[in-house]
Amino acid sequence: MGHGPMDGLRSLERQRTARFEAQILAHLDSAYRLARFLLRDAAAAKDAVQDACVRAFSAFDQMQGPDARSWFLAVVRNVCMDLLRERRHRAHDEEYDDDEHGGAAGSGLVPPATPEELAMRASDSRWLREAIEKLPKDYREVIVLRELEELSYKEISAIVDIPIGTVMSRLARARDLLQSRARGAYREHRR
Repeated sequence: MGHGPMDGLRSLERQRTARFEAQILAHLDSAYRLARFLLRDAAAAKDAVQDACVRAFSAFDQMQGPDARSWFLAVVRNVCMDLLRERRHRAHDEEYDDDEHGGAAGSGLVPPATPEELAMRASDSRWLREAIEKLPKDYREVIVLRELEELSYKEISAIVDIPIGTVMSRLARARDLLQSRARGAYREHRR
């Protein structure tokens, strides 16, 4: 049995698929987290990541940017922005459901020693997630990429397609808003 041109093409496609899986699919958790915060809907986030995977696979050979993760997150962001534009046209915006997305579950935190600590962590995690959800989209996306995904300013700049200085100013503003809301919640709690 000889090796024809089709065997060579199949081998190249298998290699391309293996590279895609190693370089892109390794970042599905980050992609979902970004999509969930941008879209505020778990089902829409899953659909967006799936669509982003299809788009990324078809454009994989033209990948650009600082690294594969940043490039893929930029694809995810673009899919999410398209979906948000469609929502605005339909004047329909789905709300983030905290019960559906869970409190502190899946956060990777070490389980606390007591039920009281677990309740406090769940409450804090829920409060922070809700506070991030209430940020304007431009602030929300940079805070998620920096603080949750731990990307560099350069990577965020490439993903969001804005200058690094704008990334820094949006992060500062997002942090200020979160800090202000935390102070307000603390004062309210003390009453």
